[in-house]
Amino acid sequence: MFAEVDVFISNYTLVDPEIYQLWIEGYSSSDAVSFLKQKGFDQFMGAPLELIASDVLDHYRTYSLIERLLYTPTKLQEQPSFQLEPQTRNLLIEKYYSLDDSVAREILGKKLTSRYRKDLDEVSDRTCVRLKSCRRQFDNVKRVYKAVEEMPGNITNNIKQLFLLPDELAKKYATVVFLACLRFETTKRRLSYLTFSDFFDCSQAIMTFWTYTYQHSGPEYYDTEMDKEFLLDLRELRFLLDKEKEIKHLVSLRLKPVLLEKTYHELDTNFRSYWRSLITIACNLHRTRELRCIFVEFAEKLIDPWRTNNWNLDQVKQFLPAVTQSVLDLEISRDQETRCLWDRYMQVVSICLVKMFHN
Repeated sequence: MFAEVDVFISNYTLVDPEIYQLWIEGYSSSDAVSFLKQKGFDQFMGAPLELIASDVLDHYRTYSLIERLLYTPTKLQEQPSFQLEPQTRNLLIEKYYSLDDSVAREILGKKLTSRYRKDLDEVSDRTCVRLKSCRRQFDNVKRVYKAVEEMPGNITNNIKQLFLLPDELAKKYATVVFLACLRFETTKRRLSYLTFSDFFDCSQAIMTFWTYTYQHSGPEYYDTEMDKEFLLDLRELRFLLDKEKEIKHLVSLRLKPVLLEKTYHELDTNFRSYWRSLITIACNLHRTRELRCIFVEFAEKLIDPWRTNNWNLDQVKQFLPAVTQSVLDLEISRDQETRCLWDRYMQVVSICLVKMFHN
């Protein structure tokens, strides 16, 4: 008599997180072996260096084969070639699409063309990130951008769905896509001090408060599309220029008890300039060019004068809520409409100016 036996052979693909990280960072296999030797990896494992080198090379071959599937991460769930545990699959995707802030900052404002890709050696020199890693990150940004630029709905959610990325990483890519879609100016010399983190917070604020998704929901609305009606309505804030004395009085009441006498005197002297800059920027945002140059406008009209007058970050953080609340406290005829416009405008302005002001 013969018994029937079902046999199943499993061969899970092993991923060594440390070796995979070296591959992600652009180390060659020989450089990776040297790096591991410096860390005493051969002594820790008790294995000869030749065996470790062979193992690293084997891992590198596996990752190179998996790489083509990582271009479309959802395929990793469907393909039969590599048996991967869910946590291993997530590790492969998240690490492959990792984005260095320094490299992302260099990419902002650049056209995602093959010509720029050839110049990534300069990016590598400036950021001290290996050229291979710079190319991986550039290609990923370009891939994500092409996939979601014309998709309706929330960019971050679209990226998470298509590329299976965790929330924070998806938001990073969403920032790059958003700034590229609307062609915000980020490359001017006077903005060179700003980090990717600064632009991240600013763009997330703009996407939240100034796009159509602020008051609308549904797949037909894009958060890569500015709320044009809102930007046009901001012109109505021009009448606040005539309320300068009342606003200055209310701001003074709030800030005089907390500012040094010298600082308070400076604010009293230059309040008109700061106030008019805030209103002028608001009234011009309906123009495409003015919107694209909003970070330059913030720097030229507010941050540079504050620096010249020796402001620090605490003063910025005190001044902005004081101005915001002072307008909301005004007794004005178009009360509710103006309050909503002003509050929505200042939500973004306050976040941007605080992030862009570096001590």
